[in-house]
Amino acid sequence: MRNKYIRWGLVFLAFFLVSTGVYLSSVVIGAAAIDEKKLIMSETTEIYDTNGQKFADLYIEDREMIDIEEVPDHVKQAFIAIEDIRFYDHQGIDPRAILRALYRDIAAGAKVEGGSTITQQLAKNAFLTSDKTILRKTKEVLIAMGLERKFSKDEILGLYLNQIYFGHGAYGIQSAAELYFGKEVNDLTVDEAALLAGIPKAPSHYSPVEDPERSVSRRNTVLAIMERHGFLTAEETITYQGKTVPDTIRQPEENKAYFTYIDMVLEEAETKYNISSEQIYKGGYEITVPVNIEMQKASYELFQDNTLFPEGSEDTEAAFVMMNHKNGGVLAVQGGREYVRRGLNRVTVKRQPGSVLKPLAVYAPALETGKYDPYSLLKDEKMDFDGYSPRNYNDQYQGEITMSEAITDSTNTAAVWLYDQIGREISEKWMERAGLQIEDNGLAVALGGLSNGVSPIELSTAYTAFSNQGKRVSPYFIESITNRNGETVGEAEKQTTEVMSSQNAWYMTRMLENVVKEGTGTKGNTHYPLAGKTGTTSFIDVEGATRDAWFVGFTPQWTGALWMGYDKTTEDRYLQAGSSYPTQLFKEILNQTPQPENSQVAFQKPENVKDLESPIEMSPVNDLTASLSFKGAGLLNIQLNWTPSNDSRVKYYVYEVENGKSNKIGEIEGTGQYVIEGANIFSLKDYLIVPYNPQTNREGEPSNVADVSVGSLFGAGNS
Repeated sequence: MRNKYIRWGLVFLAFFLVSTGVYLSSVVIGAAAIDEKKLIMSETTEIYDTNGQKFADLYIEDREMIDIEEVPDHVKQAFIAIEDIRFYDHQGIDPRAILRALYRDIAAGAKVEGGSTITQQLAKNAFLTSDKTILRKTKEVLIAMGLERKFSKDEILGLYLNQIYFGHGAYGIQSAAELYFGKEVNDLTVDEAALLAGIPKAPSHYSPVEDPERSVSRRNTVLAIMERHGFLTAEETITYQGKTVPDTIRQPEENKAYFTYIDMVLEEAETKYNISSEQIYKGGYEITVPVNIEMQKASYELFQDNTLFPEGSEDTEAAFVMMNHKNGGVLAVQGGREYVRRGLNRVTVKRQPGSVLKPLAVYAPALETGKYDPYSLLKDEKMDFDGYSPRNYNDQYQGEITMSEAITDSTNTAAVWLYDQIGREISEKWMERAGLQIEDNGLAVALGGLSNGVSPIELSTAYTAFSNQGKRVSPYFIESITNRNGETVGEAEKQTTEVMSSQNAWYMTRMLENVVKEGTGTKGNTHYPLAGKTGTTSFIDVEGATRDAWFVGFTPQWTGALWMGYDKTTEDRYLQAGSSYPTQLFKEILNQTPQPENSQVAFQKPENVKDLESPIEMSPVNDLTASLSFKGAGLLNIQLNWTPSNDSRVKYYVYEVENGKSNKIGEIEGTGQYVIEGANIFSLKDYLIVPYNPQTNREGEPSNVADVSVGSLFGAGNS
């Protein structure tokens, strides 16, 4: 008898040790299999403008994480009722559910019910492959038990609700609520929660959009089970079962108008903040960008309008960028008329800039030398520079022309002459400060003839030196970026470089404003105050053909560039017009962009600079008269009279003429009279005047010669 008890004791001890071993093994194996990194789910990154308006969602799995504490009880109850009614009672597996499922499978002769708990489903989805093997099922059980030991029930339920798939690209309960009902989880009604709880078993099967009848039936089943387990009364169940289901989903389509901007946001995240595109698509970041959504849409839509492109070249490509020159935030960008994600971004492609480079390579550097001003006279004639002979586009020459006129009319010869005067070194150093690396050393640089060219975004950035009071501002696409934990991981800092004096920047603004008002940039109209420069480069293989056409300009708030052309210009593919088209399109984009509040209706002169005077207009004098008169104490005077210019700033030099020689005896400003006192009646001279422009230091044509006779004392003067 004693031996019998010993044997049973040994059997019990062996069973205990084996059971303990199995249990401990399951704990170890289950714990070892739990890699918490796999519980970090892919989450949608959301992009907003600075006003908080949603701009775009970026995701591999469209998921917005939500804390379980934000999920209402009736939503939890709906999922627990249909998926795992004993969720809060078991330790990861539910033997009752397994036996019940096994019984029903045997009775039906096929698998009709699963016995997996919510914890097992989380274990399967997060840690295991979809292979249907006994080993995988064993791992699922062990991991589920490990999860129960590591996390609380609410934590497990939260992970489950954030992980499951609801169809149509939506992962997690929050994204599903937005997709099907356009609301937050905490706003879901009981019937809505029941519908969502019924979907994960077969998302395409139970989608209310794909099969409304089947979706209603599944929802009503969930409601009935909720009633069975005391979550609802019979009256509530009947009421909720009578509700309709949504017949559409609120899934935003990808907006092609945003493609270029999104790509440049991703590029900046990687280069500036070391966050890869893959991380962005999975990481649940919140990114604020300085985009102007209206301008971004308008630029894309206008790019599709063939009437805004040269006739006969409807497949012309284009690129556009606009930035806030106060801080550098990029407002809008289009990398092409049919830009594709991660495709050729023409905003960053270098092109021949043509005349849009003249202000950067020639005129601004010349002003900075202190030797030239807007009314300095430049040579405008056919010249040969050691074999390089520039020509004006209209083949007309004035001999001399002011800098302001040369910019307005885009005169080639004057630009090359001035570039030659200031020298390559001065020009190159100035452009480096403006952000341009120009390696060419020929005079063709003055006209934008470069070996590598410059890109639209480089030109836009360089022109901020004019629009931002002499300071170049660097562009950026990301205002701020925070991770899923709400921590700021990147923030834009305004980066400026002193390029030129604010006085000379204002002079450039005024001269470029005149280009738009009466020069080469007059095509089209806009209600925005605008300054800018046009540019056209020729395709020499075809007479009259254009390779690149430009407009680069700025308003009081924004600076941008617009390019038109082909990716590769050939004898069969070339522009049949010049810069008038990008000029007009640039203005149309502005016109379709609402003006910001409190925006300036005109360029405002900075307080610390003097304004650029309008050009002095001289008119010829051909009606000079001279007469004798008595004036006080019997003195004899000579009175000169003529019709003065309407511009009171014109000076007049007065000359005495004797024996064919002229001698300057005086000058006067803004009037048509001059008195020579104390004349000798026995030695009278002749007189003439010469108009003088103090802006250009240039004299006009001499007037007629007026003589004085004694008879003029009696009203018989001669001229």
